[in-house]
Amino acid sequence: MCFENLKLFSYSSCSTCRRAIKWLKTNDITFELIDLLQSPPSKEMLISAFELYGDRKFLLNTSGIIYRSIGSDVVKKMTDNELLEQLIMEPRLIKRPFLYKSSKCLLVGFKEENWAEKLL
Repeated sequence: MCFENLKLFSYSSCSTCRRAIKWLKTNDITFELIDLLQSPPSKEMLISAFELYGDRKFLLNTSGIIYRSIGSDVVKKMTDNELLEQLIMEPRLIKRPFLYKSSKCLLVGFKEENWAEKLL
């Protein structure tokens, strides 16, 4: 269970982020709220997410305008390093919310049952 020193990378107009924030507050879980666009997750955090999830597709906001404008074929042809650089340059490509404590304790996207299992 990971519970302390949580950093929540969020985007203010993201309804999923707002649901995650509400869930965290309802469950009395303390977190630092970070604007994803102002301060995206570091390259090291993203690498940890790649390694933990085992597939980079879980880190991508595939329903967003930026992803659609780049195109899935282009993204698939990117090396992992190229994709990491793209995620840092254009953080709206990152699936959100992005909740980080350590390389072994992070969550991407909001599914209440996954968050409850990891945080409660």
